[in-house]
Amino acid sequence: MSESGKRAAIVGGSIGGLTTALLLRDLGFEVDVYERTPEELDGRGGGIVLQPEAYRWFKERSQLNPDRLSTVSKYLRYLDLKNEIVYEEPVEWRFTSWGTLYRGLLADLGRESYHLGHCFVGMDQDADSVTLRFTNGMVATADLVVFADGISSAGRKRLLPEVKPQYSGYIGWRGTVHESALTAETIKLTGDALGYCFGDNTHICMYPIPNIDGSVDIGNRLFNYVWYRNLPDPLLLEEVMTDKMGFRGEVSIHPGKVQDRFVDEMKASVVTELAPAAAELVLRTEHPYIQQVQDVRVPNMVFGRAVLLGDSGFVARPHAAAGTAKAASEAWALAECLEQFPNDIPAALKAWEPGQLAIGNSLVDRVVMMGNRAQVENSWVPADRSLRFGLKEGSLQPVY
Repeated sequence: MSESGKRAAIVGGSIGGLTTALLLRDLGFEVDVYERTPEELDGRGGGIVLQPEAYRWFKERSQLNPDRLSTVSKYLRYLDLKNEIVYEEPVEWRFTSWGTLYRGLLADLGRESYHLGHCFVGMDQDADSVTLRFTNGMVATADLVVFADGISSAGRKRLLPEVKPQYSGYIGWRGTVHESALTAETIKLTGDALGYCFGDNTHICMYPIPNIDGSVDIGNRLFNYVWYRNLPDPLLLEEVMTDKMGFRGEVSIHPGKVQDRFVDEMKASVVTELAPAAAELVLRTEHPYIQQVQDVRVPNMVFGRAVLLGDSGFVARPHAAAGTAKAASEAWALAECLEQFPNDIPAALKAWEPGQLAIGNSLVDRVVMMGNRAQVENSWVPADRSLRFGLKEGSLQPVY
């Protein structure tokens, strides 16, 4: 409780913000989380690889049973375009859904300090505090501010207006399918594995996740995928990233809002570009959605008493499945530095920043390499450990 009596404000009530809030509260901070949406987040049911960094809170401090938050795979498995297994090795990974992880963290935090409908718009700070302003007219003052407001971070735009996301040249089609909608053959090939299938300048990643209700029981799971497709034409990208109502999505187009013509073209193409098992996942998805794959690098993460954390700072393509792990790792490192420098927040932030910059740059370097090998060079090798999931290169299977 080294920071008893100090206040921390977290801008962004997603997974990184909640993890940070929990850890700072354990240090003694009075913590308030400010989420811009008027309702609790749902995450559209998307899948997350539950890396050890993100699993750590539940393993060390939560009363929730982590085994009920995630599914577990037994293999890393690659399929060819004929559904034949071309590579397989025993690898155990945990998978969860965005909503399951979010609800677990929010339950641990409690809703008393979780404020919906607070859209950050401006700030001032001096040597001792930071004052935040929100569009609803509310003002908050804190000793420490953490911006954890995601890829389109308003905090980053305020603190680093020159930093812009860099489009990768491809998009990710995402979706989930209930296990009951799939054939026995597809479940056999994808239900116990982290699965991949590669085509010509394209690939898909597949794995089972908890159901929307949190169930991890076999027979009641969801099957999640990300199918990466090249889209280098910037004009066509603008069309694809404009939803049915004419709004241009900065990061993604939500389920049910992607223009029908693009969904129809995608589903027509999948039968020739991917394995039948992978194609079945895509074809059985009622409302697939789109993620624009981007990179963001930041030169700094500390600005006086304000910091950028998670996707508010570095944004890494999904190939290493490390976005949630990076946010959690940064949150744990921040708590550890604050504990090392009690009653000296600026010193703690100064100690925290260099390591996070190094990890962020290294991760972005690696996922750019992974994307080039998968989507451009066709040089992805299944046994190459530099192409594996994980926050750091060459990660072996995680120990939970």
